[in-house]
Amino acid sequence: MSAAPRRGAAGAVTTGPAIGPVTEGVPELDELAGEWLPADRLAHLPSLRNQWGQGHVNHDLTSLSWLAFPPYSGGYHTGVLRIDGSPLAAERLRWSPWGVERAAARGPLSVHTDVRMAFEQSRLLWRITLRNDSADPVAVTVEQELLAMFARREVDWGWLYGTPWNAGHHHDFYATERLRAEVTADRPRQVQLLPHGERWIRLGSPRIPGIQRDEDSAPMLLESELPDHSTPDAGRVRAPGAPCLVRRLVVVRGGGTGGAGGPEGSEGSEGAVEPIGEPSAAYTVRAGTDLRVGTVALDAGDALGFEVRVDQAGAEGVIATHGNHPDSAQIGLAGGRLSLRIGGEYVVAADPLPLGGWHRVAVRLGEDGAALLVGDTVVAATAPWWGGRRWTASVPAGANGVLLVEDALSEARSAYAFADAPDALAAEGARGVARWEVLLGPGESRELGFALEIGDSAAEVAAAAASAAARFGADFAEVAERWRATWRHAFTPDNPRFSGYLPTLRTEDTDLARTYYLGALLAVYLRNTRVSRTGPVFLTGGPRLGPTTTFFWDQSEFARSAAMLEPRGMRAWIVAALGRPYDHCHSFDTYNQLPVGNHYAANDHALFRTVTAYVAVTGDTGLLAEVAGGRSVLDHLRALAYRPRSRRAAFGEGVLVDLGRDAWELLECVPNYRDGVVSFNAGYAGMLRSLAVLLRLLGQDAEAAEAEADGDRLARAVLGQYAGAGRWRIAHPEGSDAIGHCLDFALVAADMTEDLSAERRDEMVGFVTGHLLDGDWMRALDPQDPVAPFSDRPDHGAAGAFAAWPGATAYGLCRLGRSDVAAGVLRRAHRATSGALWGQAMEVTADGSYRVAERGVSESGERGRGRGDGGGDRGAVRGGGRGRVAGRRGGRGDAGDGVRAAQRGAGGGVRPAGRGRVGVVGVVGLVSLVRLACLAVVVLRPAVPPRRRPGPLFMPVAGRGGSFSCTGAHPRCSTSSGPFRSASGAGTGRWWGGRGRSW
Repeated sequence: MSAAPRRGAAGAVTTGPAIGPVTEGVPELDELAGEWLPADRLAHLPSLRNQWGQGHVNHDLTSLSWLAFPPYSGGYHTGVLRIDGSPLAAERLRWSPWGVERAAARGPLSVHTDVRMAFEQSRLLWRITLRNDSADPVAVTVEQELLAMFARREVDWGWLYGTPWNAGHHHDFYATERLRAEVTADRPRQVQLLPHGERWIRLGSPRIPGIQRDEDSAPMLLESELPDHSTPDAGRVRAPGAPCLVRRLVVVRGGGTGGAGGPEGSEGSEGAVEPIGEPSAAYTVRAGTDLRVGTVALDAGDALGFEVRVDQAGAEGVIATHGNHPDSAQIGLAGGRLSLRIGGEYVVAADPLPLGGWHRVAVRLGEDGAALLVGDTVVAATAPWWGGRRWTASVPAGANGVLLVEDALSEARSAYAFADAPDALAAEGARGVARWEVLLGPGESRELGFALEIGDSAAEVAAAAASAAARFGADFAEVAERWRATWRHAFTPDNPRFSGYLPTLRTEDTDLARTYYLGALLAVYLRNTRVSRTGPVFLTGGPRLGPTTTFFWDQSEFARSAAMLEPRGMRAWIVAALGRPYDHCHSFDTYNQLPVGNHYAANDHALFRTVTAYVAVTGDTGLLAEVAGGRSVLDHLRALAYRPRSRRAAFGEGVLVDLGRDAWELLECVPNYRDGVVSFNAGYAGMLRSLAVLLRLLGQDAEAAEAEADGDRLARAVLGQYAGAGRWRIAHPEGSDAIGHCLDFALVAADMTEDLSAERRDEMVGFVTGHLLDGDWMRALDPQDPVAPFSDRPDHGAAGAFAAWPGATAYGLCRLGRSDVAAGVLRRAHRATSGALWGQAMEVTADGSYRVAERGVSESGERGRGRGDGGGDRGAVRGGGRGRVAGRRGGRGDAGDGVRAAQRGAGGGVRPAGRGRVGVVGVVGLVSLVRLACLAVVVLRPAVPPRRRPGPLFMPVAGRGGSFSCTGAHPRCSTSSGPFRSASGAGTGRWWGGRGRSW
């Protein structure tokens, strides 16, 4: 039936025995569920998780996309609910940890749906409730479309993990988002075939889809492409160019295929003809050809054409490609026959192209499909994506009303079954339709329930789906009960669900408590028990990206929470992470333990602080001797902390660490944030000093003295970068820029507290309160900064902030003696959750409130209605977000000459925000605001005096009559337990705390 769970060091999957009432002070899980919100208030729709799988609801009432239960991944969507033949758009939505509710009305009929993922199972349950709100009877036809485009795949589980298409298995973010935007259309179009934006026409061997770094050196401000952050086992290889000659490339607007060689702008029955490249040029294509000819945007009704001559029988390869995107139109030869690959489809002409002569070839795009033509003759054409090319739906005889869907290219099998037998159940191609004829009296309601099971065996999934449907009410309720029990376990010592537990906060401060407990819930929600061979992991990606991926940087932001809640899993993750090539990737796939993506400059600091946080919480010093990647964990700490010795800047005084010129390795979207940035230089100074403390404890005093001297020298160089008024300078080979970014504040405050004068501390606090903190959230970058107009992505730019930044900022405020200000940050943070949990980033809206962002972390514009490419939503959100950035603090301003010079020297290509290039960075997954929950502990105690470690972890809440409580089972919960304690019990200093060293 379902794939066997991965069992690792943290133990097997449990069924979760019943547990008593929630611990005193911990709210019931139901209290943390979101409120009903109008759909137009949500930029990013809610998602589902179940400790194994994840998925994304769409704008209709029942369909889901981006479903993944590794090793199963789903494509397209699961099918739309139609009332009297038409789909209803969700008017209101409500998220709970166990599911998502959607509601709408049509005339006197109210429709309410609730979809849930069975806990730790590859099963989905839907309940549809129909209610007649009128005084007259209402007859209605209810049709549920049934789609299950699943595949089983053991490889290709990177950040851009593979999803199944009719032709192939690959990640296509934007095509899937266009399909999601089409679910409320009365007549769905083949929008996955309609490309977005202007793209290069390439001749010959196509590039691997994704941003081409040799052609685009700008910061990661994306509109229609993602970087190829796949795993090495993805199997992506370049196809060869097809041996041929090509000439007279044109685009014909508005239909037709002709006009090859016609004058620019000429018109006829076929529409305007626009030449591409040099009209008189002829191009020779061979296996290794990689030639860009010109750029063009294609829309429905347009045709891309050229003349081609083939002289070699049975020729294979690619002739021309529109872009290097997964959905790109790609015309080629397969055994001498013309072929077309586009939007997950692949078609081939029946006959070879005659040799030795010139042929006019074109691909014509339409809302109902794409056609490949020779002259005016269609030689191949795509079919609707649900037409049954790969998946086959059937209603097996004697299967008790079950609809079965089988994948022809993998072992995946899926089955739908119904709690209320439909009046009709039909299958055609890849989809089925269940129909109910419902008559409702005045005020009467009716519920319809159905289940979807995904697995390997047709017989087993059919039986499991039928069983779930037969006991639908009990199974549906059990999903919520399993979540409630898991929540209670999370605060219970020696529970059967986690290898640790979280502390309880008792306080009369309801706002602070809500932020704390939502942060704790986020930790539980991110946890996954069935993906990794190492045991439970915390997955910060999803649902559209990375259902198996963990980022080193993300993990460090909630390392203490993870170490308290799941110490065994955390220990195993650390060993696995240190065994990966972290000098060359930003994350790794926990399913197959493979590296993902480009290097992040944050890796050294993140891994060092994650290890020290784990040891600080657990007291497990044995980890330091564990071998990972051929050396001990202690030696990894040395290598991480000593990086400055090999990366001194060749500019300035030669003391700062040079983090490199690639903006993708730092904040991705801030053009001048590279080279000698203050943030990680302060982090390295703190790491060196922490390492020195550890080495002294291990009796290695000479090496400790050297490490401490290195740290002190680097700290002095960091202080030399202070620009005044709480801002810091970035050192570049060509000079320096001042910048006001929260990351500089957070790391200097955390790792160099004792180096700061009282005056400088006050200025830093003043900068944060005067320029970054904003309403219920904050800005990552000062909107007045000269580079702000070029950095309007809401995670690291001026339009909002990444989920971890308020927590990191609050901790820095505590370190600088302003826990009162930090408490305000934390008290307000829960208001920016858009009725659920925090996402990758929260963005400012037109009225000054904050919401979970869609624009800027995934420019899919999933709310778009026009072509399905997000035009409507993109403009509306930008008008609000950038309007606030512009008008809030005195206007956008322009980048100064020094900034522009630095940008040019760093590789050029700064794109103004106004050109709409806002994009993806680890697209909205529920990324870690758990740090906020942990930081509440810090806020509830006095500020940390210089060079003195505080006492116990859990202390009374000053002035509020509340407290944190813990049994003391965590080794660091008392002043006397655990290793490396001083005789006085006051602690030994910095080494284990790092960014949270008050712990």
